[in-house]
Amino acid sequence: MTSVPTETQTASGTRISFSWITLAWVSALLAVCYAPILVALVRQWADDPDMGHGFFVPAIAAAIAWQKRDQLAGMIPKPNWWGLGIMLWAGFQLYMATLGAELFLARTSLVISIIGAVVLLGGTAYARLFGFPLFLLFFMVPIPAIIYNQITFPLQLIASRAAESTIDLLQIPVIREGNILILPQATLNVVEACSGIRSLLTLTFMALVYGYVFEKRTWVRIVLFFSTIPIAIAANAGRVAFTGVISQFKPELAEGWFHEAQGLVIFMIALAILVAFHQLIIRICGLFARKHT
Repeated sequence: MTSVPTETQTASGTRISFSWITLAWVSALLAVCYAPILVALVRQWADDPDMGHGFFVPAIAAAIAWQKRDQLAGMIPKPNWWGLGIMLWAGFQLYMATLGAELFLARTSLVISIIGAVVLLGGTAYARLFGFPLFLLFFMVPIPAIIYNQITFPLQLIASRAAESTIDLLQIPVIREGNILILPQATLNVVEACSGIRSLLTLTFMALVYGYVFEKRTWVRIVLFFSTIPIAIAANAGRVAFTGVISQFKPELAEGWFHEAQGLVIFMIALAILVAFHQLIIRICGLFARKHT
């Protein structure tokens, strides 16, 4: 079997080739080394509703990287031994994480190894070219449990308070005790799954991809990314309030498949709000530019 290289000609006329076969066997070695980590990661994507977007992360990252193939063809690969150092660090991190049964460090070491491989085979220029899709890969790793717990409980309380205010405005009697809403026909417990963390994690990932594809200004991308926090919180609070209201007519709709379907609908609404907010920024910037011309 022969190697099929990508060739680039330097100014001196020397042709430098990047071997896809080399990339293939490095990828295969990484897959073998991280096989247990990958299997457990995919299993969590399938079992944990908060990480359902994990399946899409590598696919979207790969699609963005593939779009850069024309730029790649015009670049000269300059292998950098710092990449080997990055991979050695990732291996050490994996070893320590395995000893301590620390999943987050073990899983992020996979992404760090991939970054190291890119630097080793192509150099820092390749790392800059593929910087964004490589960064996206971190979103396929679940956040550490200690951080997850610190985020979800405040979100539960925020959703409960906002839902209480909304239901009260609708003249429906409601009493809130922490994250529990007591209504005449039902008692709602705003558990971790209803905290909005699922929408927040997925929406932040989608905001990054959306901003990268549809916006060139860095500051707007940053604004879109951080706007996902209030959007996700507001959307989830609306979901809790809607559940409380509908439970007064049909309590069985507050759980089961209908409740799960609400989550999907609310997420699509949150995504639409993000797009609408982006369009609002574009219009405001356009008006400001015309005013000063």
